[in-house]
Amino acid sequence: MASSADYKGIIPALVLPLNTDLSVDEQELRRVAKWLAGFKGIAALMTNGHTGDVFSLTWPERAMVTRIVADEVKGKLPVISAVAAEGIREAIEQAMMQKEAGATGLDIMPPHHWLRFGMRSDHVVEYFDAIGQATGLDLAVHVYPSWTRASYTLETLAGLARLPSVKLFKVGTREMNKYARDIQVIRETAPDKAVLTCHDEYLLASMVQGVDGGLLGFASFIPELILELTEAVRAGDLKRAMVCQARINPLKDAVYGLGEPTGDAHARMKLAMVLAGRLKSAAVRPPTKAPDQATREQISKALAQVGMLKG
Repeated sequence: MASSADYKGIIPALVLPLNTDLSVDEQELRRVAKWLAGFKGIAALMTNGHTGDVFSLTWPERAMVTRIVADEVKGKLPVISAVAAEGIREAIEQAMMQKEAGATGLDIMPPHHWLRFGMRSDHVVEYFDAIGQATGLDLAVHVYPSWTRASYTLETLAGLARLPSVKLFKVGTREMNKYARDIQVIRETAPDKAVLTCHDEYLLASMVQGVDGGLLGFASFIPELILELTEAVRAGDLKRAMVCQARINPLKDAVYGLGEPTGDAHARMKLAMVLAGRLKSAAVRPPTKAPDQATREQISKALAQVGMLKG
């Protein structure tokens, strides 16, 4: 049975600490989860997102990561885990592993074949409904950028919003006109559902569109700055919000560059967290590579600019 969790707030998509042999560093993962859970305004924690190296992890590793985080927070916060699968049967099997590991919610990523071939609205709704019916867990709709073939139409978003199992939308449309329409149709169809931005690279611009918070990898790194920005937006204090965003900008540029997040962004964020004293190791799994020296210098400069560079 779906929970009554309130997902309106900031949900960090956890970065995944690795040992030098590239195995999961359990103790460091526990420390990061506990640290993030201690901030007022954090509504949940998410495992196995893009920031959490999901596509480099085996299914048992994904379940292990969720089990570690769920055990560490011990019911203090909901734990959402991403499901990245190709079909309904596979998705349910993966989702049940996450449920057994302690997940109370599931972030449903579009199957890869939708990205290649596109999809029909009724297929999308059926996919989500089947996972929700099988698991009884809260579902998050992971809305991909408008330029992908897995971009959901307004009809599809409305259909998903009507599903009882769908409780929140992680909206990463990355085209502001469609982003505004996406939010509008979700609100009109199901006003009770949480609508969260996942535009790490332009937080203020996406937050002022009337969302309930954010589901963000960036919140693994700078939760206090993002929470402060969220509070300013909610208070309608644009000047304060602009000051907050200005403090975030150097870090945002260092991690995400001048465009959308890339597959290397989590590697840059890990390095930034190490240089800021917020993570023990910046290790990443191949084929992702560690940032080069020029990028390291850019990150160090950004951290120094906002007073976060350690040592």
